[in-house]
Amino acid sequence: MTQLSVNINKLATLRNARGGNVPNLVKTATDIEDFGAQGITVHPRPDERHIRYQDVFDLKKVVRTEFNIEGNPIPKFMDMVLDAQPTQVTLVPDSVDAITSNAGWDTIKNYDFLKEVISTFKTNGIRTSIFVDPDTAMIEGAAKIGADRIELYTESYAKAYETNPEEAIAPFADAAHAAHAAGLGINAGHDLSLENIAFFKQGIPNLLEVSIGHALICEAIYLGLENVVNMYLHRLK
Repeated sequence: MTQLSVNINKLATLRNARGGNVPNLVKTATDIEDFGAQGITVHPRPDERHIRYQDVFDLKKVVRTEFNIEGNPIPKFMDMVLDAQPTQVTLVPDSVDAITSNAGWDTIKNYDFLKEVISTFKTNGIRTSIFVDPDTAMIEGAAKIGADRIELYTESYAKAYETNPEEAIAPFADAAHAAHAAGLGINAGHDLSLENIAFFKQGIPNLLEVSIGHALICEAIYLGLENVVNMYLHRLK
């Protein structure tokens, strides 16, 4: 079964909009685990506009499942990850002012930098995943720099799924085969939803984990958080 890691950034955005501690991220994360999710994902950015660095340490104390921290490996981020010691770190090439992730790494152009970063995390016992587009060359590059996994950037799949699901999934299936052949674990995320997740799961071999935040929280407004978590788990079986 593909594991579901719930990204709780949007809950932090809601909290920060009003101040205070409602919703309580620590309580919500433990509830999400109780509902059946196999992981919690956070993506702190330098301006801390949603997840704050302190949230990472507060969550580390209570998360019982896989704890995944995403972000661009600037020095402040790397120090935080090394202190928090999550299960997995997912490296994302966000610019400082990015509203949301919008591209995967060029693992060839950034070979030396990423190799050093990954070596640092792996030496400290942290599994590393690289956010990449469904591009065979970038996936082979991820293997060469020592990554444990890739996370396929699925926005293009989500957009094309609405008009041609088979065409939408094809490059991702090819990418998954290339990743598996290179010895990489396969994660995926970005714009996956209840509407398109089952087809994606069926078309991607060896899919270990999906990280879903924005769509899941939006769907939960109408359907309820516990219900939505279990709807994803059902589609991922």
